[in-house]
Amino acid sequence: MSAPVTAAPVPARQRRRTARSWLRGIAIVVVTLVFALPLVWMFAAAFKTNVQVTDPSVGLWFRPTLENFRNIVEAGQIQRSMGNSLLVGVVSTVLSAVIAVPAAWAVGRFAMHRTGSLILVARIVPAISLLVPWYYLFAQMGLVGSYTVLILSQMFVSVPLIMWIMISFFAGLPVELEEAARTDGLSAFGAFWRIALPLAAPGTATASLLAFVFSWNNFMFALVFADDSTQTVPVTLFNFISYASTDWGGLMAAATLITVPVVLAAVLGQKYLVAGLTSGASKG
Repeated sequence: MSAPVTAAPVPARQRRRTARSWLRGIAIVVVTLVFALPLVWMFAAAFKTNVQVTDPSVGLWFRPTLENFRNIVEAGQIQRSMGNSLLVGVVSTVLSAVIAVPAAWAVGRFAMHRTGSLILVARIVPAISLLVPWYYLFAQMGLVGSYTVLILSQMFVSVPLIMWIMISFFAGLPVELEEAARTDGLSAFGAFWRIALPLAAPGTATASLLAFVFSWNNFMFALVFADDSTQTVPVTLFNFISYASTDWGGLMAAATLITVPVVLAAVLGQKYLVAGLTSGASKG
């Protein structure tokens, strides 16, 4: 008769590993809920009446209505402001990338530390401190209220942001690839255009997406420099708040609409965004 087989004891290391996995999973769930609940509340409030929004007893179980969306669409301001934000965001991001990416390659490839320090200074200077001199300068030039002043003000932040992200990418690329290209007859810019730039595409997509999101969400520049015809979406949201009352339903509906383009951009560029962030973390 054979002896009974007993289960081997679980090693202490494996138990600790299992406990850490559970704790990590719980932490991920808690953090996800903390960040997701405000978005869920915003989305639900967009389909409520103002009375339901301000009633704590009304949770996620209610009869939804499209009245808030119908009202803001019929008013027409949200479509115009979204078009303005899209125009300013795309143009400022493209122009910033055209300027910042080659500059970041030069700084990263030729170890221009002094220039890198100036970029850092431009990044840490609060843009709000420049609003008064900017307004005076642009007013003298007759640009206040135009798309030009909005694009230029966004570029003041976008150019250093893209450069600061891209410097580490270009510094991490093997210089031997560009040297081989130059040996084959390419110029320095040709090596950058045909070799370095394609390899840095994930970083360029990441930096451009972050610059676009900043431009889309920026409130202060548009509040100071825009007029009724060039008003962007953050200022339009601010208009739902008045001294006497707040149109919470319309505000949440408009906030839902303007969140969609940013979420779509993040989803469509997720592959490049993840690759860019992880590559920058390993090379930076």
